[in-house]
Amino acid sequence: MSYLLTTLTTKQEVDSIIRSTIDKVLVLRFGRASDSVCLLLDDVLAKSARDVSKFATVALVDIDSDDVQVYVKYFDITLIPSTIFFFNAHHMKMDSGTADHSKWVGAFRAKQDFVDVVEAIFRGAMKGKLIVSCPLPPERIPKYQLYYKDV
Repeated sequence: MSYLLTTLTTKQEVDSIIRSTIDKVLVLRFGRASDSVCLLLDDVLAKSARDVSKFATVALVDIDSDDVQVYVKYFDITLIPSTIFFFNAHHMKMDSGTADHSKWVGAFRAKQDFVDVVEAIFRGAMKGKLIVSCPLPPERIPKYQLYYKDV
């Protein structure tokens, strides 16, 4: 399903889409097209991209590209897929009950889960918030044990 969505492979493309997406949530999925969990997430993103098109833009970022390693390091993307949200070039965070509020790690289980999360981020961003609460129940949020190096 990754062929249905815009795939970004250079830092300039990522910079450009972050700066040019105005009054919409920008959803960036960092991962690989060959990974099975990324393919599941891509399927959900492709199916729901039309539903959220009025208030969100969805794009994929290939982490194997050497040019985007700046973003991979900056957002500490160690587990894939990782989904990061922006609104008017500001990084949006979400409190989902996990240790990391800066990104969504793992795949969404259903199309409606993704739509609900993006809508919550959009509504919070329109109110001027930089962090929003996750609208999903805790049992539908993927849990990962995060280990931080050199802390």
